[in-house]
Amino acid sequence: MFKAILITAMSAALASSAVAENEFRHVVMFKFKPEATAEQVKEIEKAFAELPKKIDTIKSYEWGTSESVEGLNDGFTHCFLVTFKDKKDLEAYLPNEAHKAFGAKLKPLLEKALVFDYTAKKD
Repeated sequence: MFKAILITAMSAALASSAVAENEFRHVVMFKFKPEATAEQVKEIEKAFAELPKKIDTIKSYEWGTSESVEGLNDGFTHCFLVTFKDKKDLEAYLPNEAHKAFGAKLKPLLEKALVFDYTAKKD
C-alpha cells in the first residue's frame, strides 16, 4: 500500500513539471488525528505554504489532498512535494528555525507522517 501511495504522489508531481536531473525531492504525507479540526488543518496547509518564503533553499513547492480513486491512501490526506537543488539544501532546510516552528505547530495534530526523499532521475 505504501508503494502505491508513493508512486501515485511521485507520478503526479513529475507529470506536472519538467524533471531536472539530480534535483532533490522531499515528499511528505500527513495523516491528521481524528480530533484535528478542519480549521486547524487549514492552518497547517497555510503554514507549510509559507515555508518557501522563509527558507531560501526551497526551489519549488506544491501540495494537494488525496483524491485516490483506489482508496489506497491509508488515511493520509495531504501530500507535500518540496524540491531542492540538491541533498545539501534539504539538510540545511531541516534544522531551519522556520521549519522547526512549523513542526512544533504540526506535531499536536499529526497522527502519522510519511517522508520519502530521493534524487530526481531522467530515464
